[in-house]
Amino acid sequence: MMLEFDVQITTKELYDYMLRHNYHKPEGILGSCLGALFLVYAIAQKQWIYVVPGLILLAYIPLVLLWKSFQQAKLNPSFRGPLHYRLDENGLEISKGEESLQYPWEEMHQAVSTGHSIILYTSPVNGTIFPKDQLADQLPLLIQMISTHMPPRKVKIRS
Repeated sequence: MMLEFDVQITTKELYDYMLRHNYHKPEGILGSCLGALFLVYAIAQKQWIYVVPGLILLAYIPLVLLWKSFQQAKLNPSFRGPLHYRLDENGLEISKGEESLQYPWEEMHQAVSTGHSIILYTSPVNGTIFPKDQLADQLPLLIQMISTHMPPRKVKIRS
């Protein structure tokens, strides 16, 4: 079986990827917990000065990630125009114009889903984004392809 399609990566897809990536690391989780604790403490103790660091911790990461997503979508030449993806028995091929990258299935680290995307991690920090809204009818085939070629422990895709 082979699957081919083109997708356009925009700020929305990059932001979704960055949020998922950041909030699944200890630093992202810790920052959110600390921000929430500051707010709870401020309300419980009526120490309103703690609202400021709480809001900063809770709002800072999403705002910075939104800004980075916007910059990357506008400045990175890879995201100007659609990317062509080809998945087959050998792995994933990503191409744009004359350039192409290939990733064998054995080198894939993890496949996850978010509300907006399927993300196939090609390394611990880099992922390939498959926007769900751009793949409509091919989405079940993509999930089947990933699930067939990757060990179940590496596939964390929810419907």
